[in-house]
Amino acid sequence: MHRSGAVMAWNVFKFCTALRGLGSIMILLVLGVVGVSYYAVVITNYGPGLAAGGLDSLIAFIVLAMFHPLLVLLLWSYFSVVFTDPGTVPPNWRPAADEERGDNDPLTTAEFPPDTENDRIRFCRKCNQLKPPRCHHCSVCGRCVLKMDHHCVWVVNCVGALNYKNFLLFLFYTFLESSLVTLSLLPHFIAFFSDGEIPGTPGTLATTFLAFVLNLAFALSVMGFLIMHITLVAANTTTIEAYEKKSSPKWRYDLGRKRNFEQVFGMDRKFWFIPGYSEEDLRRMPALHGLEYPSKPDLGAQEF
Repeated sequence: MHRSGAVMAWNVFKFCTALRGLGSIMILLVLGVVGVSYYAVVITNYGPGLAAGGLDSLIAFIVLAMFHPLLVLLLWSYFSVVFTDPGTVPPNWRPAADEERGDNDPLTTAEFPPDTENDRIRFCRKCNQLKPPRCHHCSVCGRCVLKMDHHCVWVVNCVGALNYKNFLLFLFYTFLESSLVTLSLLPHFIAFFSDGEIPGTPGTLATTFLAFVLNLAFALSVMGFLIMHITLVAANTTTIEAYEKKSSPKWRYDLGRKRNFEQVFGMDRKFWFIPGYSEEDLRRMPALHGLEYPSKPDLGAQEF
């Protein structure tokens, strides 16, 4: 029994190590898909179309005018997820008060030993520290992450309280950009199966075909993922929390769709569609920092 447990732990360790190594490759893969798409849309097909004149020039201008801003927003959101810390528990963090007992004095380690667990305050035995509300330990990163949603190999990072909005924007702009590329290359893809002669070299034709297939696949897969996360935001929950509370009909952090949305995207509408928050939102909304979250008072004892 002990041997099987040790083997399982070793396998999990190797799996987590493999995920960390895979991450760098996934970034190159994302940039590769972006490069192929840019070459197929801008260099091969619609860039030259600007000089064609007439309706072709107008269509090319519209496609390129939408393609480039979406690409900038996609890459901005993507690298914001990659390079933004998802949220780390501050050193020696302690809750301001023992809410379970109603005391005003901070808890001490002696009051909360490592081998016990409180309904409201949890302890991570791997990090040897207290865990704030909605915090979970990531085996890949080897640390506790504030409001952890999942570890994403595509961004070589955890998705948590401080970069979840960036991740959602990355999904949103990836869906829009991949859909645009798919629709703009659809006539060229259909032409592959026609009897007429297709202009272009074998290399440009192959790039167009590859870009269409890749973007179609990304658009369909990201669409499902985006719909799932929209439902999570509407309920003010994460992927991990949705799994853990699936047997509970009520959720203490569900404050209504408007307030749930604001806890992820902030209240300042000018910042809703770009990574980051306004200084005013960061000042007036503690939830954006990942340590404190408003909840329903009648469900105050519920915690995961």
